[in-house]
Amino acid sequence: MKAELTFPPELVELIADRVVEKLKPLLQPQQADDEILSLDEVSKLIGKSKDQLYQWVNNSKHGLSTFPYLKAGRSLRFSKNKIIKWMETSAKRLESR
Repeated sequence: MKAELTFPPELVELIADRVVEKLKPLLQPQQADDEILSLDEVSKLIGKSKDQLYQWVNNSKHGLSTFPYLKAGRSLRFSKNKIIKWMETSAKRLESR
């Protein structure tokens, strides 16, 4: 016989609120002024080689980086706003070293 777990309603509500907060950024649509860029466009935008971008994507895929990318089939795409935000936060981390 399985023991049935019961949780107080307050705890269920707290857990649900935290899950919703974690999901909100993922569920928000892209900003109207955002652009989706190709690998070549990102390379030109930030002045890094495509090989460097592939390395950052690979690191991010394995949880070693927070480099923002999107995958559409076999194609990589990038949100211009997220790339710029990533650059700003990365620069701040480097300055604090």
